[in-house]
Amino acid sequence: MTTSSSRLRSRVFLAATCWVGVALTAPAAFAACPLEHAVYGDRENAATIDFRPTMESATVTNTFRMALDKGVVLDGIVMWTEGVARPHGSLMYKCPTGDVTGDELDACTVWEGVIYSADDKGNIALLPAEGADAPKTLIFPDLGPSLQMSAAYGASGFSKVPWDIFALKGCQE
Repeated sequence: MTTSSSRLRSRVFLAATCWVGVALTAPAAFAACPLEHAVYGDRENAATIDFRPTMESATVTNTFRMALDKGVVLDGIVMWTEGVARPHGSLMYKCPTGDVTGDELDACTVWEGVIYSADDKGNIALLPAEGADAPKTLIFPDLGPSLQMSAAYGASGFSKVPWDIFALKGCQE
């Protein structure tokens, strides 16, 4: 056997091994992610969103945290409205715990609105509740301007304003 034919066989073997590895791992890489374990990021890389299990709340259908620069973390919840059902999201910054009044919640809420989702084809829908597959894209209307006007922004808070659209980046285990 010549040296060149030996190299060719080595390359063919290496290529075949790589393709088998890809074939065996591809289904796992594209497996569905339940929304309560989804991780999203915006196009500016200014924020990430990590969804978390809600733990059987009677009113809250989704729980998440938004991480911004300088270690700022916002707590998020979603509750469906009555009447015309919509997933109403709220992001809060340094809210008091325990028995909290409506005025205290209003003071620490930095964004509120309906959260929309979109698929690969651009079809718009509402954010699903836990247990559903994580949508490819989330839309938080007017998020950036609301956060920029909040107490969480500025010299003692975050400095990068996120975009209103977040893409699915991964799945927590």
